[in-house]
Formats: sequence, C-alpha cells, structure tokens
Amino acid sequence: MSKAHVIGLGKSGVAAARVLKRKGWEVILSDRNTSDSLEQQQKQLTQEGITVKLGHSSEPEKPLDLVVVSPGVPWDLPQLQRARENGIETIGEMELAWRHLKSCPWVGITGTNGKTTTTALVAAIFQTAGLHAPACGNIGYAACELALQETAPDWVIAEISSYQIESSATISPQIGVWTTFTSDHLSRHYTIENYFNIKASLLNSSQTRVINGDDPYLRRMATHLWDNAYWTSVAKANLVSDATEGVYVEDGWVVAMKETIVPVESLGMLGNHNQQNLLMAVAVAKLAGIETEAIAKAVKNFPGVPHRLEYICTWNQVDFINDSKATNYDAAAVALSAVPAPVLLIAGGEAKEGNDNDWLRRIKEKVAAVLLIGDAAETFAQRLQQVNFHNYEIVVNIERAVIRGAALAKKYGAKVVLLSPACASFDQYQNFEQRGEHFRELCLKLIYEVRRKR
Repeated sequence: MSKAHVIGLGKSGVAAARVLKRKGWEVILSDRNTSDSLEQQQKQLTQEGITVKLGHSSEPEKPLDLVVVSPGVPWDLPQLQRARENGIETIGEMELAWRHLKSCPWVGITGTNGKTTTTALVAAIFQTAGLHAPACGNIGYAACELALQETAPDWVIAEISSYQIESSATISPQIGVWTTFTSDHLSRHYTIENYFNIKASLLNSSQTRVINGDDPYLRRMATHLWDNAYWTSVAKANLVSDATEGVYVEDGWVVAMKETIVPVESLGMLGNHNQQNLLMAVAVAKLAGIETEAIAKAVKNFPGVPHRLEYICTWNQVDFINDSKATNYDAAAVALSAVPAPVLLIAGGEAKEGNDNDWLRRIKEKVAAVLLIGDAAETFAQRLQQVNFHNYEIVVNIERAVIRGAALAKKYGAKVVLLSPACASFDQYQNFEQRGEHFRELCLKLIYEVRRKR
C-alpha cells in the first residue's frame, strides 16, 4: 500500500488526507499545533482510518511515497527539502486536487490583489448560467473538497496563491487570469522577480490567458510574454491587445470582444478597481461561452465579497466598512481611493515588507485620523511622523478602535470609519476573516447599545 504524509490540519490538509484515503493510500496527517478543536478532529479522522499526529515537527517519516503540503506551509522548509532530496514526491494540496479533477475545465485566478473578488464574481456568473462551478482554493471550498464530491464540477473556479502555484507542477487551467502584481510575500519568496516568475508560471501553463492591462507592472513586464492573451482595460484606448481580443469600458458599458455586455454601474461595489475585476470576470465568462443574459444577471445580483470593502452599518451618518482583507499596503491604498473623505482609518497588525509610499500619500490626502492596532502600531506611528502626519493614536486593539472611531467621527465630520489594516492578522487573530468578523460584531454591538439606551 502506498503511504502519504499530509502536513497541516486545516481545511485543505483534511480534504487532501480524505482524498488519498479514499484512493487506498495509507495516510499520516500531522500538524505542529495542538488544541481541543484539533484533538476533536484527530478523533474523527482516526475513526476514518487516518493517522493524526499533533505537536509534530512535520518531518516526513520513511518509508514514504508522497508528501502533500497545505498552502500555509513554507515550501522551503528543511524537512521538505530533505524529502525532495531523498526522492519523495512532494506536492501541494492544489496539485493533488488537480490530479483528481483535471478532466474538468479549470479557471485559475492569481494576482496580488483582486483575485478573491474576481474569483467570486466568475463563480457567480457561471452558477447563474446553470453550471456547477464552485469557487475553491483561497475562498470557498478547499480544492480537494471538490474531489470528494459525488458529482464532478462542470468547471472548477480556483483562486490560486503564489504558495499554491509553487507546489503545483502540473496544474494547467483552461483559462488563467492575472489580476494585479505588486510586491508581497517577500518574506517567503525573497525577491520580487521570484514572486513574479511563480505567478507567471500559472499563466504559462494555462491554455488561454486573461490579464489586467491597467496594472502598471503587468503592462510593463508581461506584454512581451504572451502574444495571444486577452487584455482588459477600463479605457479602450489603453488596450494592449486589439479590441477584438480585449475587454474594456465604453460609454459606461462593458464591451467584450466588441460585444456590449453589461452596464458598469450594475456592479454595486465601491472603487474603480472593481471595474477591473468586473472586466476580467466578463472576459472569462465570454471565453467559456456563457450567454450575455446570464452575465448581466449575475453582475447585477452580485453581493460583493466579505471583508473586502464590506459595508457593515451606518451610525450618526458615518458608514463603518470592513476591509480586513487588505493585508498589504497596495490593497489598503486601493481601499482609501474607493471611499469618500474624510476617513477615520483603523490600521495595523502583523506588518509585511513592501513599499508604503502610495498608502501614506493617500492617508495624507483623505484621512482625518489613524487609529493604530497590533504589533505594527509603533512602526506605523514612526512612518506617519516621517511623512509629517501626526493625527494618529495607538489604541492597541479593534475593540478600542471601534469605540474611539465612533467618537472621533463626529469631531472630524468623517464619512467613513474604515478597517483597512495594511497588515496580516496573525499577531491577534487566526486569519483576516476572524479579524473582519470581530470588527463586524463590534460595529453592530455599538449600534445596538446606542439604540437600546434611547
């Protein structure tokens, strides 16, 4: 019997272990952490015949035929390098899903920012057209969960991060999409060139390519790589490709391959960047043969993505908006561009490497005051001082930030209290979703308390 070691007891790792077990493998599933919830999962999986080791160093045990890595596990861990040197095949969970679902056509969506909204919108369009086309990867299902379903999807709509690409050697989507590119994850990928090449490899292996022509880096670096790509742009005049192979905005309408599809205003989401996401989603839909009527209906009904410029509530004519998914400077700068000034900004968390100049410039243009939270608070305070922005407070956590934001909003006449951290969440939360859900809960509690006292 073939033996596999799956590393990481998250949603992806559990699904991968179950896929392998179903295919007759002997499976060990390990995680370096331990907790009551993990122990409950351990009991359940043990009953399914899967060996689970908690508090484990992730050192694959010999003899072994396969190692499967969850997305959050660094690809260059010494243990994984030793496994590869010893001839043990080592792959990511996304690659395992591909091997079991490659008879289905895939849409593979990557990029630094914008990929979640684009993925969710593509899935909504395909589903409105009556297709079984679930979103997976970084949103929705773990990719291997789809391989466990009784009925195979008509299409797999996969948001694929750089972490997942580097551990997926054979994945080859029917349609590959590149949303944006800015420096991110450099603590893992080390150089921006390496990060770019990882992203580009997904497009290289895709049969058809859709690329955001409004992204400056992609426009400069990727135009010479693929002469048959479908480029998008909010302005027809800026298309990289001929209009017959492009998607653009003209007179307030999305035009795809010279066919008028849907009014831009049908997408009820803040920010010009969401026009770019809309164009890429429409390009994918047209390339997949989706009817125009289904595209227009899906766009009109699309509710947006949780934690990405998500409207929570209004209090004293101030909108509270959750942008917890803005985990880097570029995403946070885009959020500030999308909301009306003046803004009460909540920022901070676990800082990442990157260029913060555009983010700081937008703060000076649009923000009345910044409330700083998390490990990055002191560092951010120093950066604000360096650009001569002094109207900030260190409030430590989101609880205090929401209370203080509500108080200061009236003083400054703010239109928005915006959680847009420009940081990862791991200093105080398990993930950006948990951070955003906590913000939502606190905002709604604030409204409830005010109304109750009245």
